[in-house]
Amino acid sequence: MIIVTGGAGFIGSCIVRTLNDAGIEDIVIVDNIASTDKWMNMRNKKYLKYVNKGEFLKELPTYKCVDTIIHMGACSSTTERDFDYLWNNNFEFTKTLWNYCAQKQISFIYASSAATYGDGSQGFDDKIDIDLLRPLNGYGYSKQLFDLWVKHQAVEFPKQYVGLKFFNVYGPNEYFKGSMASMVFHGFNQIILDGEIRLFKSCNSRFKDGEQLRDFVYIKDVCNVIKWILDNPKVSGLFNVGTGRAQSFRELAEATFEVLGMKTNINYIDMPERLKEKYQYYTKAEIKKLREVGYLGEFMDVKSGVTDYVKNYLNNEYEVF
Repeated sequence: MIIVTGGAGFIGSCIVRTLNDAGIEDIVIVDNIASTDKWMNMRNKKYLKYVNKGEFLKELPTYKCVDTIIHMGACSSTTERDFDYLWNNNFEFTKTLWNYCAQKQISFIYASSAATYGDGSQGFDDKIDIDLLRPLNGYGYSKQLFDLWVKHQAVEFPKQYVGLKFFNVYGPNEYFKGSMASMVFHGFNQIILDGEIRLFKSCNSRFKDGEQLRDFVYIKDVCNVIKWILDNPKVSGLFNVGTGRAQSFRELAEATFEVLGMKTNINYIDMPERLKEKYQYYTKAEIKKLREVGYLGEFMDVKSGVTDYVKNYLNNEYEVF
């Protein structure tokens, strides 16, 4: 049995789809769907049961033959201000699952984040001493806290333990993430409604408007990495999951217009004050560590990923992966 927390969300539901495509249906989905529409991500999936997050820890000891917990459930909002909530939801809950997996010798794969790298002054290398990193927001710090706990305080370890520092993931099934959905998703909708894509002006003299750079990684590539980790149980550690490329928001916007057969029309708008001091102008994953443990899969560039996303999903009535 494989348990996927956050299994109705963006990355989690795509992982379930990837498992199904590999013939795996012995899956428990854990989430907190409540009154959201995330249930729509589950309609084309095969799984044993859905469990609300609030009931999960009570039920967990009753599950038999659990092989792996893939923990994608967390608050992923980079603008969340309630740090007590982040502490309990992203840090303490993850510790509880780690300790259970260690006790039962179950494999544990969990989501860390590139937000732990902060402004990038220490680089984006997953071989760096993580004590040196200074996240720019509470979300990034809550993820950093768990990485640090594993390094300094974890006493027992699961059979396999893998933390994944996701960079800017985009793709199908992110439809219910609200403001935290990717610029591809928001840009597509802006084009449909207004015929333009709105991007933030740069507040950094080193970067022109639209030239802020990110490592945009397509969700299908992320799922390929996770499936490979499942197939290689001797691999453990903390790894970046990105393409190893830094591409601009302008390139992303241009790719979206190109797929739709439209002329590029970008409107640069002022960045909100609350973001100016916490904005990452550049991210690029160093992925040598992942390559060194044997992962050979290729990662789509922005044009390839955006083409698949817009053509087969967004422009197809928000088709679910």
